[in-house]
Amino acid sequence: MAKSNHYVNNADLLKAIIQYKKDCKDAKAIGGSKPKIPEYVGSCLQLIAENLSHKPNFNQYTFKEEMIGDGIENCILYFDNFDPKRFKNPFAYFTQIIYYAFLRRIAREKKQLYIKYKATQEYGILGNQHSENDGNDTNSQFETYDNISDFIGNFEESKRKKKKEKKTRLELFMVEDVTNFTPDEL
Repeated sequence: MAKSNHYVNNADLLKAIIQYKKDCKDAKAIGGSKPKIPEYVGSCLQLIAENLSHKPNFNQYTFKEEMIGDGIENCILYFDNFDPKRFKNPFAYFTQIIYYAFLRRIAREKKQLYIKYKATQEYGILGNQHSENDGNDTNSQFETYDNISDFIGNFEESKRKKKKEKKTRLELFMVEDVTNFTPDEL
């Protein structure tokens, strides 16, 4: 049988998780403390997170290390929720957890960038820097976006859309509740 060249062997990972679950059950039965997650499982989680961070939709971010750390942390946090009796693909389970951890980190970083840019815009720091610049390029920290105003506008517009969508759903829910009652009941 030819050996697969995948970076994580799903069958071995599943076996390690099953053994860990058995060890946890045995430790609980004798009143001992819960054992540590096996090093092999930890290295697999690390590999999954690192390889996912190299995908084109995550590759360009400067905070990849934070993304990887968040992904591994979430895997450990939700590790006990994986049930080998129901699921036979731990690779997919942990990849999904890491994927959504990456998305949450990106959203947090964008929010922080928005706050930084908005404060910069509000206090007119960018306008003053050009006149106070003594030949040093102090504006280099803002080179991520060519136009900070576009970033701020896009961020605020996406927030307005989400808020409007949420409000519309609430209004629909309320209209449905009202239409289910007779005028005497109102």
